[in-house]
Amino acid sequence: MHLSKSLAQASLPWYGIDLGNGLPNGRFSNGRTVSDIIGDKLGLPRPPAVLDPSLTEEVILENGVNYASGGGGILNETGSYFIEKLSLDKQIELFQGTQKLVQGKIGKKAADKFFKEASYVVALGSNDFINNYLMPVYPDSWTYNDETFMDYLIGTLERQLMLLHSLGARKLMVFGLAPMGCIPLQRVLSTTGNCREKTNKLALNFNKAGSKLVNDLVEQLPNAKYRFGDTYDFVYDLISNPIKYGFENSDTPCCSFGRIRPSLTCVPASTLCKIEANMCFGMSTTPQIVLMN
Repeated sequence: MHLSKSLAQASLPWYGIDLGNGLPNGRFSNGRTVSDIIGDKLGLPRPPAVLDPSLTEEVILENGVNYASGGGGILNETGSYFIEKLSLDKQIELFQGTQKLVQGKIGKKAADKFFKEASYVVALGSNDFINNYLMPVYPDSWTYNDETFMDYLIGTLERQLMLLHSLGARKLMVFGLAPMGCIPLQRVLSTTGNCREKTNKLALNFNKAGSKLVNDLVEQLPNAKYRFGDTYDFVYDLISNPIKYGFENSDTPCCSFGRIRPSLTCVPASTLCKIEANMCFGMSTTPQIVLMN
């Protein structure tokens, strides 16, 4: 919501409809994100956006900071057609700026302690496929094959996680990917309307490589309490058996745009389904938050 030129804006209806006052809040979801849920369970405050103009050192020390960005990915080139977005490298650069602010406020020794005791969440990767490798408009789509792109992606993530460790991150959770081939935006590319197995296979391979990477870093890096969160099987079961979880539909989004049901984002002209709770997917790319409660 703070990148005015970005085409990946979650500042439009109907984002945030089931959270707080029901107004858009920068989340590409009808409600909370996975990070919100984990933080709420742990009793942690919800961190403000790093680009929020009201952000101060006092707020950072009390609530933390959220560096998430619509359209951003592990790779710098991911989501470039959104014009403005924050890649993970850029987010880490902003994190370094945050560290300098806090050091200026409480001193380097106290700041180092603060950042080593903080908890971190890294939840990226799907855009690197959906808004990069799987789209012919991006050079990565013809420069790499499935194997070499995965090596490139995981190698980049390894460098970034090691940099975060050098900056003080000790307690860190890396989230894996859900079955991306089953999101409405991918289904519409299939002639049958079914899940795209090629895309799901990429998600599984990323999770396998990502889990190994995190385990290896725990062995290599001093005092690293890194964990990998894999929800692929649960989400796939829910999509395959929606009635089991209290839903009726798992292949179309509740937020749609006329007959072009899986539009990229919700737009002012979008409409909501009549019974929102019956739909697994609130948006074309994200499950409804009730799935994660």
